[in-house]
Amino acid sequence: MIEIKKLSFSYKHCPVFDNVDLEFGPGNIYGLLGENGVGKTTLLKVICGLQRAQKGECLADGVKTEDRAPSFLKDIVFLPDDVSLPLDATPEKYVGEMGVFYPNYSYGVFEDLMSELNMDSSLKFKEMSFGMVKKSLLCCALSMGTKYVLLDEPTNGLDIPSKADFRRILSKRADENTTIIISTHQVKDVENLIDPIIIISKDGVLLNATVEEITKNLYFDYSGSFKENALYSEMMPGGYLNVVPNENGEESNVNIEALFNAVLRNKDMVKKMFSSKN
Repeated sequence: MIEIKKLSFSYKHCPVFDNVDLEFGPGNIYGLLGENGVGKTTLLKVICGLQRAQKGECLADGVKTEDRAPSFLKDIVFLPDDVSLPLDATPEKYVGEMGVFYPNYSYGVFEDLMSELNMDSSLKFKEMSFGMVKKSLLCCALSMGTKYVLLDEPTNGLDIPSKADFRRILSKRADENTTIIISTHQVKDVENLIDPIIIISKDGVLLNATVEEITKNLYFDYSGSFKENALYSEMMPGGYLNVVPNENGEESNVNIEALFNAVLRNKDMVKKMFSSKN
């Protein structure tokens, strides 16, 4: 369990987030969503101990992450958006050098993942496209066998088939003992994968809820006509998609882009609607 308590962080005199409370439990793939520059990457760095908060604390299984104790580091892997790589190295060599720090690392899992993505582990990074590098590094991260997996903008640089591959291999390898946190502003890429969903802005945590909780409070109306009470409305072929308060307890399918826009445009209303959760 990762616990963030009353956390505040700023760069010099520029606040990033203030008084944040969050929990990340096992068995979930969390979506940490937000526009560029709202502190998603910073929050991931705080969680893995690469950044120290000015106030509050972040704990993993009761241990302060900022202390970067070996007992904690062996249980967490962080894949940033931009990784500095030895260009003459291959994924095969790179994963072997990483794996010595992780007791549950499996080269067999790495090989299986690379094969599933049709990737050649003996190809040098400098001979790969950006998307191929991203897929290789994802295979490396998932083969470490850690309890906590932090992925920052993992679909950047991936084409449409590769994004589908990403969703497939991540969902297949999620289990009840693993906590996965995906930080992204490309919300469509993680649709039907993430649950719970956390949306942050410079105003703090706007939403922290499961898909079930979201659909209890919001109704995604695909009937085709514009709704006056819509928190967000979008013209689509054949009519409109509306996000409205779920006043009748109806079931609907979450459209993550529409949810994201509805939350950003109605911050106070959404906070109040989900106040029991936040």
